Amino acid sequence: MVEKLIVPTVEKRISALFEFNRRKEAEALSKGKTRKPKLTITFAREFGCEAYPAVERLQALMENKTGEAWLAMDRALLQEVARNHELSEDVLHRLGERTQFLDDIISTFAPSWKGDKDYFELLCRHVVALASAGNVILMGRGSAIITQSMKNCRHFFLYASEDFKVRSMCRRLRIEPKEAKKLIQQKQGERDQFLRTALGHTPGDMSVYNLVFNNDRNSADKIAHTVAEYVMES
Repeated sequence: MVEKLIVPTVEKRISALFEFNRRKEAEALSKGKTRKPKLTITFAREFGCEAYPAVERLQALMENKTGEAWLAMDRALLQEVARNHELSEDVLHRLGERTQFLDDIISTFAPSWKGDKDYFELLCRHVVALASAGNVILMGRGSAIITQSMKNCRHFFLYASEDFKVRSMCRRLRIEPKEAKKLIQQKQGERDQFLRTALGHTPGDMSVYNLVFNNDRNSADKIAHTVAEYVMES
């Protein structure tokens, strides 16, 4: 429920996903020339940070710089893809499963994890397929960890002070500071637990990211322009 209030609705973005898939399939069938793998960007954040405005600006910048379509995929859209058989088949058929990475990914699942491994394996397949296709910005769901071995991926992280996150959630959800603080602690705890138990990643370990941004001190425009310049030069 919270994600639906602070992230644009999934329904408005599904058509963009279908169109992106069609373009990628057309590219794969054209001329058969070997091309350099296209870039993929992963964007992780602490709960309460304002990542989506930066990602929207980044998507527009990357489309302008590359002259190609880019797609932003967040947790809600990935989960809708996994739930919707038609969408799921479209993604995996048009983009390819790229299963060469899956053994490494699945091996990171901690034996003690009690979550739905089959469901998360399906999410991983979509993350890897999209990341392999390139021209995608992947948000959350451990995307940076899942795609660590993929050379076409660049990883970024957004953090902020508690005061910034509390004020942000109060403004976006129209709730009181006490409620916002409790919500942030709960959701961040769930994210940390997922990374720790499912992917064996230590929360707070920034070594997997290319750049880390302080949301208190960097606007959405500044973050987007910095990331775009970084990935285009790398």
